[in-house]
Amino acid sequence: MPQRETHTVKIGGLTRQLPLFEVAPGVKIAIFNMLGDTEVIQAAAAALAKRLPKDAQVLITAEAKSIPLAHAMSVESKLPYVVLRKSYKPYMGETISAETLSITTGQPQTLFLDEKDIALIKGKKVVIVDDVISTGSTLQGMRLIIEKAGGLIAATAAVFTEGERAKWKDIIALGHLPIFTIP
Repeated sequence: MPQRETHTVKIGGLTRQLPLFEVAPGVKIAIFNMLGDTEVIQAAAAALAKRLPKDAQVLITAEAKSIPLAHAMSVESKLPYVVLRKSYKPYMGETISAETLSITTGQPQTLFLDEKDIALIKGKKVVIVDDVISTGSTLQGMRLIIEKAGGLIAATAAVFTEGERAKWKDIIALGHLPIFTIP
């Protein structure tokens, strides 16, 4: 395995080294993947849950990397959570959907709100939960689904924002990841 450059971050009192990957010619980003890192998930969930609006009623996230974060935040906050799926399954019934462009895959993807979860969103104050908000495409898709389902967006929470910091000033975040340029 090649030795990679890393970027140091702190999450709820924990320190992690995030590997840098070139995502475009001359551009690297720090990759935050909390899957399997229970200690980071718990620390991030506790820190984010403390900052949620008092009137929040439900959490929502898109699969897959943010699911353990949403679950842990649900435990911390005592709020239910909903997962938007990236593929339709027949048992999901009449879904609400929105298309996004994934920064991770570079491909369009569709998010689906399961029929059983529509009632959890309708008329409720919803907090969007994500691991990293970078381009905002997935965020835009989640917002559209919440609106279509009749929910109200109470806040957006993420472990990190990335890229243009000013663009994400309204996000409840624990930190910001810079974009690294290669000279």
